[in-house]
This record gives sequence, C-alpha cells and structure tokens, in this order.
Amino acid sequence: MTRVAFLGLGAIGRPMARHLAPPAFDLRVWNRTSSKAASFALETGAVAAATPREAAAGASVVITCFATSHDVEDVIGGADGLLDAMGAGTVLVDCTSGDPATSRRIAERLAARSVDFLDAPVSGGVAGAERAKLTVMCGGAAETLERVRPVLSSFGSTIVHCGAVGAGDALKSVNNAMLAVHLWSLAEGLAALTKAGVEPKVALDVINASSGRSNASQNLFPERVLSRAFPRTFRLALLDKDVGIAAGVARDHKVASPMLQLAAELFRVAHAELGEDADHVESVKLVERWAGVEIA
Repeated sequence: MTRVAFLGLGAIGRPMARHLAPPAFDLRVWNRTSSKAASFALETGAVAAATPREAAAGASVVITCFATSHDVEDVIGGADGLLDAMGAGTVLVDCTSGDPATSRRIAERLAARSVDFLDAPVSGGVAGAERAKLTVMCGGAAETLERVRPVLSSFGSTIVHCGAVGAGDALKSVNNAMLAVHLWSLAEGLAALTKAGVEPKVALDVINASSGRSNASQNLFPERVLSRAFPRTFRLALLDKDVGIAAGVARDHKVASPMLQLAAELFRVAHAELGEDADHVESVKLVERWAGVEIA
C-alpha cells in the first residue's frame, strides 16, 4: 500500500485522516497532543508516530492540517521535523487554510530537496470531512496534483486545480471572507428588522425566497442563531485569521477592497471581544450587543 503521513488531528483533520486509514493506505499519524494520535491509531489501525520525522519516514504523500501556515513551518524544520525525512519525489500536501506567501516560501524550501508541494485548503466543515465531501482547492503544479489525486479523493469530492502555489490559499481565504460578510451583514439587517417589529423567522423566510439568500440565511441563522444553539464547529479565531489573509491578498495585488478591509477589522474586534473559544457564528452576538436586541 501507498504510505501516507497525516499531521494534525484537529476537528477537521481527524475525520479527514479516518478516510485514509487501513486498508485504504498505510497511514502514519502525528499530533502535538500525542494522546489524540494514540487514540486515533487504536480506533483505526493507523500507526501513531512520536515525531513529525517519524511520521513522514517512507511516506510518498505527507499531509499537514493545522491552524496556520506558521504551524506547518514549525513541523518542517528541526531535528524531529519533516524535512530530513522526506525523500526526493515525496509530495507535501498542506490542507491548512494558510497564507499564500508562507506557502510559497515553504514550496521553495522543499524544492531544494526535490520535494513537491501543494497548498490544498479544504471547505465543507466537519460534516463534509466526515462524509468525504470536502472541496479541495489546490495550488501548485497540475502534474503534482494528479499524482496525489487518489489520496485527496479519499476525503474530497470536489478537487480543483486553482493555479500556482498559493492560489488555493488565496481562494480559500476569499471564500471564507464571503462567509464573514454574509454573517455580519445578515446580523445587522435582522437586528434592524427585529427592532422594526419584523419577526426574525418571517424575515428569513422572505430573504430565503428572494435575492438576499445565502448559506448564512438558509442554514446558519435558522439552525444556530434563532435557536441560540451556537454549536462549536469552526472557531471565530480561525475565521478572523482567514478574513485577514483575504484582505492581505487584496492589498498585495493593489485591489481596492473597502468591504474586505472592513470585514477584517470587524472580525478582529469580534475575536477580541468574544474570545478564543467562540464559534464563528457567535460573531452575531456582538452585532446584537451593539444594537441592543436579540435575534431570536
């Protein structure tokens, strides 16, 4: 079997890695909290590695899935890092929602060792990972993507070559910035309508039958905001990071982007006000606080 290494068994990484476990692939896993790797190995038949270097030894494909691109850089270097374990022809697939500049720096470093690189952030959330229905946005050489497509197909149903290294990261950040804009604008609109005497459910029914509908209006607000459930599925801290990356991409390419820049600032404030553990949909609570009304 093809040996695959998977590093980063977080909320989305763990179900992704589960699709790669034996008998599909000879899977080695590593996680900063070693007990998570040990329990995953016990459940799936994968092998838990003590270090990133041990996980990558002999692997044809190495997958990283962390919070930031800097986390990926941290596991590449050092005595126990990935760099010395990956032989020529190995492919490092980074499924982190990262920043393009850091991904390009990583790719250059790996190319000096004849190791190929794809930035391949995913969309679809934990539910999509569990059902192997993720969208995978790939930046890098098209031929590199084709070499690892059978691996990515284990957890991704839509796999798209977006362009050169960094293109996947850029597209993912803009996608998530759109999510942020939809969340915030809908919260402001519903807060105003609630204070104007329109029931939020009635407002959503009309919006969802009209041109203002979005995933936020069709799913997130009915299931989480009106119910006040706010399940923890995607941290606000990570959405803050992604919107900041999107705003940076626009600035780097000298695109006038007042909406993206404002969204980045608003989500920085929401993150600071609501804390590290808040879910992304809880950003609505800050709009409610400022408006003096609850959308429920």
